This record gives sequence, structure tokens and C-alpha cells, in this order.
Amino acid sequence: MAPIFRLFVTFVAALVLAASAPLALAQGKPDKQPDKVQSDKSSKAKPDKPDKVKAVKHNHHSGKDMLGEKVKTDGKHVVHKKGDYTAAVDVKGGKIAGMKVTHAKKGDIPVTKYKTNKKMAQADGFKRAAFIRVQSTYLGTTFIGYGYIDEFGEEEIYWYPYDMILDGDTGAVEYIPAY
Repeated sequence: MAPIFRLFVTFVAALVLAASAPLALAQGKPDKQPDKVQSDKSSKAKPDKPDKVKAVKHNHHSGKDMLGEKVKTDGKHVVHKKGDYTAAVDVKGGKIAGMKVTHAKKGDIPVTKYKTNKKMAQADGFKRAAFIRVQSTYLGTTFIGYGYIDEFGEEEIYWYPYDMILDGDTGAVEYIPAY
């Protein structure tokens, strides 16, 4: 008797759950309407406006190591080249004043300034703890990163310690890793 009662209660519970759930019916595809002629207002859009691309992959670089001793001389220094993209920093008084990324065909690319308390980039990837100099470790330091998104949706971010940046975290947004 007990197994039949349990089966009955289970059946009633399933029936109540199914009845209380909202009813979802499959809908057919909407009919395709013929293309409409675009009005003159839509043709006046700015062609120079870059498309918004969401980054699918983040590549972190140690900008401090890429810049190296060039930080001691003022001027514009190329940090990295990737395909048609050239990333260059502007150095003033031994500190980084900003970063500019140019594309060979498209011109200037928008750069986003990030800040974080985590060390996002290593100099050469894997390092043993015994071989890291104390002077080269930044403990409890804020890092500032400059990043751009290429045409493949990959975001290249160049990280620098806070003390290497001229204007600190002015205009920087908090970096939250997507992974």
C-alpha cells in the first residue's frame, strides 16, 4: 500500500507543477517582408565612427618590460606592433603620459584605460620565486593598463605600475577579468 501511495503523491505533485508552470507554445517564423528603400536620413550616418566590438579574449602584456629603458627619454616610443596595429606611449619626465594606438589603414584606434590591484601581466610568463628580485616585485600596488580591441575581437592590454604613470588613475575604469 505504501509504494502505491508514494507513486500517487509523486504523480499528483508532478501534475500540479506542470499545471502551475506558464504555458509556452512554439511560434512560427515571421514572414519576411521585402526590403524597404532606405531614407536619406540613414545615409547621412558618419562613416568614420568605429564599430563597437566586444572583446572575446584578453591578451595581457607587461608594458613596463616592453618599454624598458626608453622611459628615461621623453617622446613617443613604440611599445608593440601587432599586424597593422602600432601601440606607442608618450613619455614625459620619466613617466607615461598616455598611450596611442594607430592602425595602418583605419588611423587612430580608441584606447581604454584600466586600473586594478592585481598583477595581470608577467615579464616572461613563468618565473620561479627564488629568482625574482625584491626590487622588481610590486606588492600592494595599483596597476594601470591601456587596452584596445583589434578586428578579431582580441583586447591587447599593456600594464604599468601606478608609479610609472603621469596622471595616475584619472579616467581609468576598474578592470574586471571576464574569466
